Amino acid sequence: MEIERKFLVKNVDLALNSYQHKELIQAYISTDPVIRIRRSNDNYYLTIKSGGLLKREEYEIPINESQFNNLLNKAEGNVIEKTRYIIPEKNNLKIELDIFHGVFEGLIYAEVEFPTEDSAESYTPPEFIYREVTGEILYQNSSLSNMNKEEIGEFLSNLFQ
Repeated sequence: MEIERKFLVKNVDLALNSYQHKELIQAYISTDPVIRIRRSNDNYYLTIKSGGLLKREEYEIPINESQFNNLLNKAEGNVIEKTRYIIPEKNNLKIELDIFHGVFEGLIYAEVEFPTEDSAESYTPPEFIYREVTGEILYQNSSLSNMNKEEIGEFLSNLFQ
């Protein structure tokens, strides 16, 4: 079970290179149900997610590079590229700060996974957070993958309004 809150970030005033990070490429075989493939540095995964925004089931299966490339050719919509920084947070939590590249250049998310719903609900994000977008389906990566060029431009230009 994944319990996660997602936040939109406007500016990051941190020395990001001092944090562990990885390069991610992900694409969606399906967005309903969510079936995602991801390259994380030199590791490859097939992930299946149930419905939901704050809380949902998630199953991750390791795959190899050849399987990833084969599935990438079958993916729907936009390929999402981002650098993920792992920022330690209080109470043994971690902020996964995603800085997007490619067609979503300028987009920055912060995600925090929690052990319980109570801990998720009582969490106070750091000051660099612009606003919470957990309950907004538009901000799910699977939704981003389905946007056309015009929708992407409109989405990016309206992020902070």
